[in-house]
Amino acid sequence: MKYQTAPAEKSTVKVTMTFDAAEWAEANNQAYLKNRKKYAVNGFRKGKVPKHVLETFYGKGLFYEDALNLLYAQHYGEVLEKEKDKFTAVGDPSLAVDDITDEKVVLVATVPVKPDVKIEKYTGIKIKKVEYTVTDADLEKEIENNRNRFAEKIDVTDRAAQNDDTVSIDFTGRADGKEFEGGSAENYDLTLGSGSFIAGFEEQVVGMKIGETKDINVTFPEDYQAEHLKGKPAVFTVTLHKITGKKLPELNEEFAKKMGSDSVEAYRAKVKERLETSAKSKSRNETEYSILSEIAKGATAEIPEAMIDAQEDYSLRNMEYNLMYQGIKLDDYLSYIGSTREEYKKNFEEEAKSTVLQQLVLEKIIELEKIAATEKEIDAKIEEQAKSVGKSAEEYKKTLDPRQRSYIENDIKVTKAFEFLEKNNEMYFDADKPAAAKKPAAKKTGETKSATEKKETAAKPKTTAKKATASKTTAEKKEN
Repeated sequence: MKYQTAPAEKSTVKVTMTFDAAEWAEANNQAYLKNRKKYAVNGFRKGKVPKHVLETFYGKGLFYEDALNLLYAQHYGEVLEKEKDKFTAVGDPSLAVDDITDEKVVLVATVPVKPDVKIEKYTGIKIKKVEYTVTDADLEKEIENNRNRFAEKIDVTDRAAQNDDTVSIDFTGRADGKEFEGGSAENYDLTLGSGSFIAGFEEQVVGMKIGETKDINVTFPEDYQAEHLKGKPAVFTVTLHKITGKKLPELNEEFAKKMGSDSVEAYRAKVKERLETSAKSKSRNETEYSILSEIAKGATAEIPEAMIDAQEDYSLRNMEYNLMYQGIKLDDYLSYIGSTREEYKKNFEEEAKSTVLQQLVLEKIIELEKIAATEKEIDAKIEEQAKSVGKSAEEYKKTLDPRQRSYIENDIKVTKAFEFLEKNNEMYFDADKPAAAKKPAAKKTGETKSATEKKETAAKPKTTAKKATASKTTAEKKEN
C-alpha cells in the first residue's frame, strides 16, 4: 500500500491510499471468505459456492464494500501512527473511492484534525482572579444541612404547613382554562422551600392545613422549557392531605461521633476543613477559566465540526447524569419538551466552541513554552495517588496503564502552565486593585467574602444545560 497526505479545507487532511492488484485481490478474497455463508446457488451447498460463481450471479462488485472496509481497517490506523508528528485525528474520516479497477483501488479518507491556534497574546494581560472563602455562616449552614440529613420525620396534625415540611398534595393545573399535560398529580410529595416548582407555587402552599383545597395562581417563566407554557399564567387547584415535619438531632457529642469525630469541636473543624478545600478548588477552577477566557479573546482557530460535536456530546452526557441523580430519564425529559437528543444537543454549540478553543489555547501555550513533566514529578504524583488508596508506589505503578500515566503527565503540564500564566499576567480581584498576593487584604470591617461569594464574577469552566425540572410530572416545575 502506498499513501499520500495533503492538507484540505476546514482543518482536515486528505489521506490517499493506493492498493495494487495483488492487495485488492486479497481483500476481495477475504471479503468472500467472510461472507460466503450468506449466499446460496442451486447446485452448490450453502457456503461452498465458488467466488466467481457468486460474482456471476450477484455481480462483480458483490464483495467490494466489505473488501474496501477491510483495507481501511487494516491500513488507516497504520497511516495515522506514521504521521502522528504531522497531525492528530480528532474524529472519524469520511471515505470515498477515487478509483477502482482490477489493477488498483484508490481510497481517500478525509480526516478532521486538531487545528493550529493563533494566539494574539498570553502574557502581560490583566485577568480577573476569583477567590472563595469560608465564613462562620457557611459553616453553620453546612452543619445544619448535615443535621437535616439525619432528621427524624414526624407527622404534623396540629398546625399549618410551613417551609421545610414535606406535604402530600393532589394538584391539577390549568392554562387558558384547560388542563395541560404533566400538570396534574395525586399524592405528590413536595418539600416546601425546595424551589422544585415554579416561582410562587410553594409559597402559596405554606399556610395550608390538612384537608384544605386552594387555587394557586402562578405564571410560568419566559424561559420555561415547554414552549406552549412559556410566560403563561396558570391556576393549580391543590388539595393538601398530609404534612410531614422534621425533628433535627441535637448538635452534641453523640451526633459528632455519628459523623466520625470525637467531639463537637473536632466535628466543626472537620467540616470547616472540607469547606475550605472545596472553596480553594472552586477558586482555582474559576480562576483558570478566567485566564483561558481572557486569552481566548485574542485567539483564532479553524475548529473542525468533529471536535465541537464531541464536546456537545460530552455536555449532553453530563446533563443526562445530572437528571439521572434526580430520578429523571433524559429521553422522558426531551419527550416532554418536544425535542430529540440531536436537536437539544445544539443548545451546547456555543459553549462547545468556546470550550474547545480554550483547550486548544492551553495546549498551544504548553507547546510554545516547552512545558514538560519530569520523571521525578510524575513519580511524586504517582506516590501521592498511591498513598490515597493505601498502596506503595511500586504496587500502584503495577496497576497503571499507559493512558493513566499519560493523564498524570498531562495533569502536571496543565498545572505548571497555569502557574506560569498566573505569574506572567496581572491578576486582580476587581477593576481597580490588581492582586498583589494570593489572598486579598481583609476588609476594614474584618469581614471576608463568603464561600458563596467571590471577588469577581466569572463563569464556571463547565456548564451543562440548566438543571431539568421535575419528576414524572415535569410540567409544573421550574428550571433550577
